Amino acid sequence: MKQLGARHTVAACYTGYVTQAIIGNFAPLLFVTFNQSYGVSLSLLGLMITVNFGTQLLVDLLAARFVDAIGYRPCMVAAHVFAGGGLILLAVLPNAIAAAPAVGLFIASAVYAVGGGLIEVLVSPVVEACPSKNKKAAMSLLHSFYCWGQVAVVALSTLFFSLAGIENWAILACVWAAVPLLNAVYFSFVPMFRPVEEGQAMRLPQLLKTRAFWLFAVLVACAGAAELAVGQWASAFAEEGLGVNKTLGDLLGPCLFAVCMGVARVLFSLFGKRVPIRLALLVAAVGCAGGYCLCAFAPASAPWLGLVGCGMVGLFVAIMWPGTFSFASERLPAGGTAMFALLALAGDFGCTAGGSAVGALSDAFGGNIRSGIAFGLAVPVFMFFVLLFSGIHKKQKPLLGEGQSGQ
Repeated sequence: MKQLGARHTVAACYTGYVTQAIIGNFAPLLFVTFNQSYGVSLSLLGLMITVNFGTQLLVDLLAARFVDAIGYRPCMVAAHVFAGGGLILLAVLPNAIAAAPAVGLFIASAVYAVGGGLIEVLVSPVVEACPSKNKKAAMSLLHSFYCWGQVAVVALSTLFFSLAGIENWAILACVWAAVPLLNAVYFSFVPMFRPVEEGQAMRLPQLLKTRAFWLFAVLVACAGAAELAVGQWASAFAEEGLGVNKTLGDLLGPCLFAVCMGVARVLFSLFGKRVPIRLALLVAAVGCAGGYCLCAFAPASAPWLGLVGCGMVGLFVAIMWPGTFSFASERLPAGGTAMFALLALAGDFGCTAGGSAVGALSDAFGGNIRSGIAFGLAVPVFMFFVLLFSGIHKKQKPLLGEGQSGQ
């Protein structure tokens, strides 16, 4: 058998982000179906997002301590098993617990969220540690696979629903479960790399006392909230807020969002080396705010403007998360697993807040999803001012580990 190298590790990490896309975007395609078939309210569906990312928050927090002790490989394999198992439970539990189908949805969401939380913590530092000439490009390209995974989930799921009927969605959930389960096998054989040599990483108390870390945590929380407030609700927004049918809603809502996000991340991986990360993030915050304005305030007579807004948010939110991770790696090269885990924790907190707030505010305004989407406008505006006035770009005292390669 031919020995597997670093490119196989990177390929497995790419598939890990495809898994993230599956567990993050398959269930939201069915929100309207869950609402109509099981009578689950928009608030409860928003709570399902909370369960998902709340579980990921807990996993992120715990991972900062146990990943280095257990090892990257067993954690990565376990992450994919949880993700695949949760998707299978999603297909089975709502009908098995017929008296309270929402409970089944919440349990399944929590199980695959354990996998999602571990994947989020692990793939970025593993790719960061792999031999590469341009770490920023590698990180952006890695995150683009979440977008292409989202496109595949939306397009192939829509095709399946058209051919087999949306009532057979549980079959498709089991098909999607094969992706993480097969990738678990792949991760059992690829070589693994550590972002920082053992004993050289910053200790958790040391990291928590570093001002720059907290600024990065705020930025990645904003990135998660800005992305999920539109990404999780794009399908329902297109159906209910813009008055298009489900097929068009899925293709022109989340699919357009994901394509724009993926293209932007690929372009940033190719040309981003020439652009300072802070400047790129400032431009992203302004463009994202413009997209939210279109989503929330496009007139009913021109629903296509709302769809353009979805695309704009995807285009400009694209570099927020990977850009912040690259910025943090640049400024805190000795951050290690703990830094990536806690940044993922902050990002998932943002995801939880953004996605859940849209559902709650939509219900509060009589099921008007546009009103919920309008909430997201505050997030990129806040991110812009943090970047502008925090001084994170200015020269400071040398941070622990500067000058080290991190390999």
